[in-house]
Amino acid sequence: MRKTLYRRWSACLMLLFIIHHSYADALRIQHLERCGDIFNEQTHTFCLTLAEGAPAGKLKVKLNGKSLPAAQVQRADNQLRITLSGRVSSGPVWIEHARHASNAVWLSMGGSNVVAATEADVAKNMDGLTTYVNLVSVIIEERYDGLTEARRLAKKYNASIVGMIPPLNTYQLRLPANNLIERDALVLRLGSEVSVDAVVIEETDPEKHAEQHFPAEGETELTTDKPDETELIANRFFDAVDFYKRHLNSAEKPNKTHPIRIGIIERNVDFDSPDFSEYLGDCRHSKKRTCLYGRDADTPDSHGSTVAGILAATWDNGGNSGFLRGFDNMGPAFDVIVERNSDAGITANIAASVNLVEDGVRVLNWSWGIHRVGTKNIDGDAIDSLVRSGLAMSGYEELLEEFFLWLRMKHPEVVVVNSAGNGASFSGRDEYRLPSSFITEQLIVVGGHERSNNKNAQVDDPDFVIKRDASNIDMRVDITAAACVHSSTLKADKPGEIHCGTSYATPLVAGTLAVMLSINPALTPEQLRMLLRRSAMTIGQDPDFEPADADDLTSPILPSERNNQLHHPDVGRSARLDMRKALDLSVQSLTRVR
Repeated sequence: MRKTLYRRWSACLMLLFIIHHSYADALRIQHLERCGDIFNEQTHTFCLTLAEGAPAGKLKVKLNGKSLPAAQVQRADNQLRITLSGRVSSGPVWIEHARHASNAVWLSMGGSNVVAATEADVAKNMDGLTTYVNLVSVIIEERYDGLTEARRLAKKYNASIVGMIPPLNTYQLRLPANNLIERDALVLRLGSEVSVDAVVIEETDPEKHAEQHFPAEGETELTTDKPDETELIANRFFDAVDFYKRHLNSAEKPNKTHPIRIGIIERNVDFDSPDFSEYLGDCRHSKKRTCLYGRDADTPDSHGSTVAGILAATWDNGGNSGFLRGFDNMGPAFDVIVERNSDAGITANIAASVNLVEDGVRVLNWSWGIHRVGTKNIDGDAIDSLVRSGLAMSGYEELLEEFFLWLRMKHPEVVVVNSAGNGASFSGRDEYRLPSSFITEQLIVVGGHERSNNKNAQVDDPDFVIKRDASNIDMRVDITAAACVHSSTLKADKPGEIHCGTSYATPLVAGTLAVMLSINPALTPEQLRMLLRRSAMTIGQDPDFEPADADDLTSPILPSERNNQLHHPDVGRSARLDMRKALDLSVQSLTRVR
């Protein structure tokens, strides 16, 4: 009898445990977007989607730590409609029910928003690429009032305005087109308008499919090789954290540090992973911790989870260790915002970037990029991943140019860190590759390296690492970093699959820049690049400024980057990230930038 009762009691406890965890896991925000009248400047409406199985009844919605009045929140099954009016600041929004809290998503009050196509609104073009049939964006010449002109064009062509990026004078139109022939005819007519600088078409998957697609406009490869800590050691990852702890947080002479906000253009993060489960609810209850905001993913090994994990994952818990988490309780508050606006391809990436910059982001992490159809790798073979047609590339190039012009004019303090790409091609040729080919002080391009077979080499030896075979190269690449990391997992203390690519080298550089800015927020993008290069270790063959095989891994190190020593052994070599030395030079820059 006792055994029977014990078994029943144990079964009940197990059932309660399962119900408790299933209930908690269902309280997740999977999607958030602007909806309603996008031109209403007095009232802003947002539509929020919860995971299946979300608890019934009223939910408490919190924005910037304060509960929203029930009258501002409407619910229909797993959908919430939030209406905000008056002066409202951008910030994290999350859901609470009983004692449980959801992940926090960054709600931007910025006016840049575009919509994605559904499966009914796409088709295959002549290159076999999925392209939008009835959604395009027009970039209006700056001498025109963008909204007024967009409305005139919409009326003239029987279209409707469904999205916009006002700072870039860019407006998204839904055209009366049922096929690509009709779309291309309208695009040709729109492009001939005197007021139109360019027309941007999207070549990306429809929204429903894109949410299940891996990776998300990113550059990633999988390998069965097992990297160990030497991948991060190659960039002095742990030495950088130790330097900060010993030299900037000492009890005898603590240095003042400054909070920095980082934007990651990615789709989502799996908050069920131990890497990120600590970020549920009100993350900013502590002024000295890293906070992560983003939509919830279905799987822990998503592209966004891996990229975000390099910056924000809890140490040694769910597969990854986040660089910025290493400064908790001894540094400033880092905000890491994972945001992509919508699944509307490159246009959405730019819309999200504009909103984040207006919300105070100093460092943007772009672990994405595209190649033109027909691009060849360094071996002369065609690249068949992340390619776009010439028509799409021309529009993207104009949109990116407008973004960087706006950045230079309005936000010269912001720095963008972009992956060089994994096409084994040339990152700096604008006819082949975007956006890494842009020449601007506010764009830093990152290549990828991995541990060499030379186990006797010291960390500062050029032979300690080798270029990752797939990494794009040439003089437009500013620096290389470790390309291979563990993905996140659902089980604590279990290492995940290995992901490799320049996507994962990029956040190592972005995180380093964020910490450098926390030390000295007055550093400009040009000075940040200079300090990165001055602090860099080396990688690659013997010094050669013009190698016959065009195998420049990065822009070669110059004598001016080695105290004008013409015969310094580093001169002419390619650059490899040294995170510790970069922080050291940032401290020195408080008195002068050498």
